[in-house]
This record gives sequence, C-alpha cells and structure tokens, in this order.
Amino acid sequence: MCLFEMGFEEKAIKLQVKEEKACETKKICLHAFTDLTYVAPIVFLYLLKECYVHGNLKATKKFRALQQEVHQVLCNSPQPGPATFVAYCLYILPIFGSYCEGFSHLIVSAFHRFLKTAATTGDSLEAKIIAVRLFLDIVEGSIDHDERIAVKILEVFDIKLTDIEKVASQSKAKNDRRFHNVKAFLEQYIFGFIESESYMTAVNLLEHFSIRQSGESFLVKMIEKKQFRAAEKWATFMGKPMLSMLVQEYVDRNKLKNAYLIVKNNLQQEFPDVHHKYKESALKKLAEKACWDVAEAKANGDRQLVDYLVYLAMEAGYLEKVDELCNRYSLEGFPKAQEHEAIFLQHCFLNLNELGVEDIIWVDELNGLGKATCHIEGSKVVGLDCEWKPNYVKGSKPNKVSIMQIASDKKVFILDLIKLYNDVPDVLDNCLTHILRSPRILKLGYNFHCDVKQLAQSYGDLECFKCYNMLLDIQNIFEDPRGGLSGLAEKILGAGLNKTRRNSNWEQRPLSQNQLEYAALDAAVLIQIFYRVCDHSHAADALDGHNKIEWKSYIVSHMDNPRKSRKESRLRKEPEPEVKDNEA
Repeated sequence: MCLFEMGFEEKAIKLQVKEEKACETKKICLHAFTDLTYVAPIVFLYLLKECYVHGNLKATKKFRALQQEVHQVLCNSPQPGPATFVAYCLYILPIFGSYCEGFSHLIVSAFHRFLKTAATTGDSLEAKIIAVRLFLDIVEGSIDHDERIAVKILEVFDIKLTDIEKVASQSKAKNDRRFHNVKAFLEQYIFGFIESESYMTAVNLLEHFSIRQSGESFLVKMIEKKQFRAAEKWATFMGKPMLSMLVQEYVDRNKLKNAYLIVKNNLQQEFPDVHHKYKESALKKLAEKACWDVAEAKANGDRQLVDYLVYLAMEAGYLEKVDELCNRYSLEGFPKAQEHEAIFLQHCFLNLNELGVEDIIWVDELNGLGKATCHIEGSKVVGLDCEWKPNYVKGSKPNKVSIMQIASDKKVFILDLIKLYNDVPDVLDNCLTHILRSPRILKLGYNFHCDVKQLAQSYGDLECFKCYNMLLDIQNIFEDPRGGLSGLAEKILGAGLNKTRRNSNWEQRPLSQNQLEYAALDAAVLIQIFYRVCDHSHAADALDGHNKIEWKSYIVSHMDNPRKSRKESRLRKEPEPEVKDNEA
C-alpha cells in the first residue's frame, strides 16, 4: 500500500487520534489516488474530504496542494475518462454540504488546468452531455450548486445553446418543461440574476449563450450600481454602438479614466477629445496635491497641456510657478504673477488679516523658542496644527513632522521641529511639555488625533508628545463636518481656506511666503471658529440650526496614549478653562 503524497511539508497527511490520554499519529494510506481506474467518484470525493479535514496546513496552502494533486489524478486516466469523471464528481458534490462550494471550485480549476496541457480527453462528448444535464438541474433547482459553479461548468465544458437543444431533442421525457423553448428558459434564468443585481454572472451567461436582447437600460443600470467591469464586458460584447454609449456615460459622469481606457483601444475617431480631457483631469489632480514637477512631466511639453497647467497654477495662487512655467516654455498671453495676484486675492478664501493675525513668527533657534513659549503660556486658548512632507511611495513610512504651528489671538508661531530637534532637543522637549500639558491652556485642533499620532511616530524619544492636557478637537463638535477644515470655516465664518498648498514640500528651507501663510491660517482659523461657537453656545439659533452647541463636553482633560482613537479619547472630564467671550 503506497502513500499518497499531497505536496504537504510532511509529504503525508497525519491524523491525530486520541486513545486513552495518549495521542498516536497515523498516516492515511491512499493507494486509490495513484490509480483511479476502479475508484468511484464518491470514494474519490470522500478521500479528498479526509485529506482536507486532516491536513495540517493553512486553508489556502491546503487548497493549492489539493488542487495540484487533483490535477495529477486527472493525468492518471480515471475511468471512464477525466472529463466524465469530473462531471460525475460535480453531480455528487452537493451531498458533502459545506464542502461542496470549495471542492467544486477546486475540481473545476484543476480540470481547467488539465485541459490546457492535455491534447484531448477522449471523453469530451459524453462529459458534455452529463454537464448539460447538470447545468439544467442546477438551473431548475434540483441540484444545489453555487451560481458561479453553474457558469464555470458552461465555460470548462464549453456548453453552447446548441448543446442544450441537442440534449433536449434526445430527451425521452414528454412533459419535461425545461426542454421546451430552451432559450426562453435560459433568458428567464439570467433575468433572475439581473433582478438580484448579480450583473457579472448575468453578463457572463448572456455572452456565453450569445443572447443580445438586453440593451441600453441594462447598461445604465450597471453603471448606476457602479458595476463598471460588468458594464464594460457587456458593452464590448454588444459592439461599438454600445461601447460608444458607455464612453458617453463615463464622460457625463466625469469618469474620464474609464472612458479613456476604452477609447484608446477602440474609439479614438469617435471621441477625439476624451484623451485630452483625461490628461487635463490627471493634471488637475496632481495640481491639487501640489505635485507640480510630476504634473509638468505628465504634460510632456504638449503646449495645450502646459497652458492648462499654467491656468491651474494661477487658479491655485502658485504665482511663482506661473512665472516659472511661462519663462521655461516661452509662453505669452499670460499675466505676470504680480499682475495676477490682485485678481486671485478676490477669490472667496479667508486671509490672515480677516482673522486678526498681526504677525507670523518663524522659530528655529533657542532664543526664539523661549520667547514663543513665554507668549503661548500667557494665552488661554491656542490653535495647534502640524505639517509634513507628503510621501507618495506606496507602502513607505510617512515623513517626519516638519513644522508645528501654534496660534494665539494675534500671533502665529511656526516651530521648525526638524532643526530644533537636531539642535536643542532637550529645550524643545521642555518647552512643548509646558505648553501641551498645561491645564490652563485650551489647545484647539482639527482631526488632531492624526497629528498627535504623527508627532509620536516622528519624535518618539521626546516626552512632550506622550501626554496632553486640555484638548478640544473642533471636528468632534459637529456631527457632519463635511469639506474638512475649509468646509467648516466656510460654514462658520462665511469663507473657506485655500488648501492647494496642503501637500507642498514642507521640508524645504526657507519655506515660501505662501507656505507660511497657509500654515498660519490652519492654526489661526481654529481660534476664530472656537470663538464663534462660544458666541452661539447659549443662543436659541445655534450654528447647526437645531440644538445648542455644548462644546465643553468635548474637551479631553487628559490623554496619556497618543495612539488612542478619537472615540476612545473623548474623556469629557472637568475642569474646564475659563474662557470669556473673545478674550485671549
């Protein structure tokens, strides 16, 4: 009796049998797997189940090992032939209950692999007849198989509508309604998948049986349900008119990448503008991330795209980039940055003057840090924010926090954390500990748990970022804070923030004036939003139009673990700071 080798690490499957407190290891002797000439499919499936149940690998590896062995079994010429043997196995599998679906996929995938290497199975005709009857039994509900297996059976046995009609013509059952009008019968079956929104299964069946009755409404329904792969497969099957309709639907929904991928292979003449619109859309996304160098490379010298990039830089207020591109590409007809600045400032964005900020102070040395700490410790409310250079390399660690902005009523201090940490780490740690742990200073943030986590990861050896007192995350006060801090500012203060420099290079030194103003705004606007909330907290018409804003209950009076979620860190403890109206 020879051992069946499954490809497991131990080269044999082991069963653990408990006998009177002793555990004895036994091996299954599976001689039948090496020669299936006289083994019935039911025995084969039983042995397969035993192998799976008692195998000592994880499920995925076990599946692959068994798949390899089933493939090898089919190469050993089971009787009456490998294709017929597989068809009978699929017929029997439902009696194995919960193992049915997994084993069905296992056997079908192994058989599909076998067909790629075998010149011919020699029993394909007989197997196809059995497979047709199995498919019809599944459709009718007399055999319980997963819908995906039904589709796989059609594919692996290459069953066409003519094959079903042929089996129907040979049936001796006079009242067998499943064979009457086979096409209508299948269409009704497929319609069930459409009704249940199993669109890919429906498309696979429609394509397999070359049924073209469903049209535009079916396509639109798949797009509305965001079943884009199914929609594209269906449109490709239906031909150019349906593909053109799909492209137009994508364009109307601003899904330009999807439209472009179809157009570039099939419909460039019909949609000459889609490629350019897609390129412009890609440039706009890069510009929103402040990835100007990448965007310029994507433009690849195309005059129309470069012009559009200049327009994006003007719109975003990157006036230095406007001049740079105009000079590099000898562009004419664009106003110089200085001329355009007056127009840009008319956009509905908040500025520092409107927020009452009188000074932005850059702090990167010992004396400046000391003065900043003294000023901040004299404030009752400050706004906090951080910036770091974005990292677009997938899977890589985020960059260190570069700067921390701390705003009082009239001033914003921007701390160069990288330089201060390198030059005077102990002093930096001491100063920030006094600020961040002070029970007398209310620290305002927005989505602050993200900044806290990033600070702890960037400067893990500093004690100042391991404990906080008196924090108020403005985001938590509002139930539906859409649009981020800019959206909240627009809702509360009547104008939003220009966020186009959010992802700029915060490690460059010196920072540009635009970067400094952007960073200062993010901290200063928190104080103005807070004051407005305080003004309305006792008013009948609160900011949300319904309830009074009980902002005090959202204060976190103590937080030791910077990695806690916002929900976990809402401790809502006393005491609360004494804040009177708009006083500092």
